[in-house]
Parts: sequence; structure tokens; C-alpha cells
Amino acid sequence: MKATNARDNLFQVQATTDYLLQRLEDNWIVGHFANNRLASVFQPIVAANALQVIGHGAYIQCDPDSKNFVSPWEIFSLGTEDSMLVKLDRLCRTVHALNYFHAGSGPGNLFVNVQPRLLESVKDDHGHAFAKVLDLIGISTSRVVIEIPAEVNRNWKLLGHVIGNYRSHGYRIAANHSGTGENWMAELGSLYPDIVRLEASALMGRFGARTLVDSIHQFGASVLVCEIETSQHKAAALQEGADLLQGRALGVPVRAVEPSVPVPAGNHYPAPSENYRQRSFRGSPD
Repeated sequence: MKATNARDNLFQVQATTDYLLQRLEDNWIVGHFANNRLASVFQPIVAANALQVIGHGAYIQCDPDSKNFVSPWEIFSLGTEDSMLVKLDRLCRTVHALNYFHAGSGPGNLFVNVQPRLLESVKDDHGHAFAKVLDLIGISTSRVVIEIPAEVNRNWKLLGHVIGNYRSHGYRIAANHSGTGENWMAELGSLYPDIVRLEASALMGRFGARTLVDSIHQFGASVLVCEIETSQHKAAALQEGADLLQGRALGVPVRAVEPSVPVPAGNHYPAPSENYRQRSFRGSPD
């Protein structure tokens, strides 16, 4: 089943969520929650060595046409009970997948984050429900990168558990860097994330940033520098050897999905460093 057939499976996908999915006249999908229409916007993620788009980060946009317009933060605050938050988070990822893989005809990767409370509420088999949605629209889980929130770094047992769960379903994993000591990096390396996210402002203000980037490469992960807001941020990320770039200086989140470009065979994320050790990933690209 091809990704372009995703729009033909809305009825089947609807059965996997507790909230209404609606196709608009332009075939864009919105989800309904608490009298709000939730839509998707996507921000390009760029391979640093070629400055080419390889995927997009997904964000929820509350439909401005809704009579009860609220911010995305307020939407998630409405999930006062853990069970409701789990369903809302799954709704958002379903909306993203339907929109992204219908609109994007290239081999791009979808980057989605998850709520920290969801990771704590769902005890086992993280990613199983979303994998069912992806299967219905003919997309391999290897096309999806799960961004683990930095809050989970405080609980190494939980972090290792959820990474293992998502990886067992074939997803790729992006962890957030939030430590400074060598022990922290060794711990992170032992979990084998596919990507480590660093904020551009933190990278610029850090002494020995290149050493940090090289240490991440040594355990086989790519470095994604995010929150790139200025040309200085971009220059610093390139100078320090980042593999992937994301931020408003490269593209703002928008409804349209820019075409993604093919990545050379065998490489999900091209890396500029000769010392970078490419690891194989579970699953195969569509």
C-alpha cells in the first residue's frame, strides 16, 4: 500500500481514535478535541552537509477558525486525566501522520514528540497504537523519529524503558541532551539513540562544543541542532559538526510540506565527520 493512498483509509484510521477525524475540502485532516479543531504544521529538518531537507518536525496548530480558539499548550492542559492525555497525544500523532504522508510524496522522515506524562502513564509497549495507524496508511515505522522529551532524562530507568519499547516497533529515536558530565554521556550512549538534539543557544555558549558533538558521533548517533533562530546559530552548528539542522532561520512551521530529497543508499542522515560511525536501523524505508 502506498503512502499516497492514506486519504482512502480515513475510515479505518478513525476506528483507532476516540476523537473525530475530519477531511477538509483540500484533503487536509483535522482532529476534534474539546470544541477545537487540531491541525498540523511542519518545520523542515535539513541535512547539514548538503543543506537539503530530509524530513519535518510536526507541531499541532489549533484551527484559528474555531470559535473556542486556544493555544496548543492550553489544549494539552485540558487533558487533566492521564487517560485523556494519552488519547489526545495519540490523536495529534495520527493527524500528523495522515497529513504528512499524504502531502509529502518523497522519502522524508516525520519527527514527532510525545508528552512526558504519556510516557509515565503508558507502562509498556509504547508506540504500539501509533504503529497500527502507520500500518493502515502503508508507512513503515522507520519513517518516524520519536523525540523523547528532556524531562524524561531525570529518570534513566524510564528513559531506557521507553526507548526500548519504541525501538522494538522499528521507530528511530531522538533523545535530548541535558547533561554536562562524562558519566551522563556514557549513560546516554548506552541507550543507543539514533539522534541527539542540542539547542543552538546552548551549543554556542558551551566550551568544547566540538568535543561534545564528537562524543555523540562516537556512540553512533547523529547530532540535530534545533532552535536555530539566527545566521550565527546556523554557522556555529555547521562549524561544530552538526549533522541535522532545525529552526526558524531555516524554515518556519507551515501547513505545506516541502519536498524531501533522497538520502544516499545506506545513510539515513549524512554526516560530515569521517569518524562518524553509521549504525543500522530497525525496519526498512518505504
